[in-house]
Amino acid sequence: MEAKSEVKVADVLRRVAPGTELREALDSIISADTGALIVIGDVERVATLCDGGFTLGVPFTHQRLFELAKMDGAILLDEDCATILKVNVHLVPDASLPTVETGMRHRTAERVSRQTSALVVSVSQRRNVVSLYRAGRRVTVEDVTVVLAKANQALQTLQRYRLRLDEVVDRLTLLEFEDAVTVGDVVTAVQRSELVQRVAREVARYVDQLGSEGRLVAMQAEEVTANVSDEHTLLLRDYLVTPGPRLTPAARLSLSEMTQDQALDNLAVAAVLGYPATADVLEHHVRARGYRVLRRIPSLPGSVVNRLVDRFSALVVLARATEEQLDEVDGVGARRARVIAEGLRRLRGSATR
Repeated sequence: MEAKSEVKVADVLRRVAPGTELREALDSIISADTGALIVIGDVERVATLCDGGFTLGVPFTHQRLFELAKMDGAILLDEDCATILKVNVHLVPDASLPTVETGMRHRTAERVSRQTSALVVSVSQRRNVVSLYRAGRRVTVEDVTVVLAKANQALQTLQRYRLRLDEVVDRLTLLEFEDAVTVGDVVTAVQRSELVQRVAREVARYVDQLGSEGRLVAMQAEEVTANVSDEHTLLLRDYLVTPGPRLTPAARLSLSEMTQDQALDNLAVAAVLGYPATADVLEHHVRARGYRVLRRIPSLPGSVVNRLVDRFSALVVLARATEEQLDEVDGVGARRARVIAEGLRRLRGSATR
């Protein structure tokens, strides 16, 4: 539920990000100390809540919206913000719907958003605050400088988390080759990977709010999180008690839906992986299947990786296999067997340094 909620909030914030015409209109409305109530989308249901007003049906521009906001009443736009449909509209939502707002404009905005699927934008005339309402949920649009400062702080946290993740994963790789991995080692790696992705999602939310101002932050975040998502999936494929093409996405979803406290609970994470929630489970010896390490060998197709894992079952067994034994696997061949053997030796050597 948390991940789905984040997607909805990101979509809402993206609609009013800097660089969009709607944001330009809102900035002009704030600068002129003019309040506004703007309803976007779900035209048919919103129409049932309208009383009075004027039908326009003219193309949307930020200048037009700014000038029309000087009138009383709400402004109705289509879903794509391409057309200004009606202006000076009095909205009459169901008064029995709950609301936590106190001002008339904001109370109306929240109730309309609860009664329809429209995005409702309320601009406070006194406080110069833009509030977005979707399905009764309120999101406040912050000043660009404030959001940029938060984004940079989150980006620094992301960089620190990625460095820690790399350290944990390098240690795990060494233990895998030495056949000394415990459930606790796996849980630590999964937790670190999940935390990096959570901070990355937080940075992404700031980027959505920044719009055209967030390009540099987005580029830096993309560089920091390179391959994290793919490695997270491969890590789960390596250590899920019951492997399967459907179980890995399910485990990822379960981890992403955990609260922060749950994600840091070793036994809770171990349970998601399929291990029993016993006091000593973290000390149990486990073996990597080898998906994650094998995918680090260049030009090795996923189908060949799957056959190698099916044939040898564990990375430590695979690492001890001769080129002749590797060649026996369907789709490998002598040349690729040599590449695999050399790649495994190279990865083992880099893990020990």
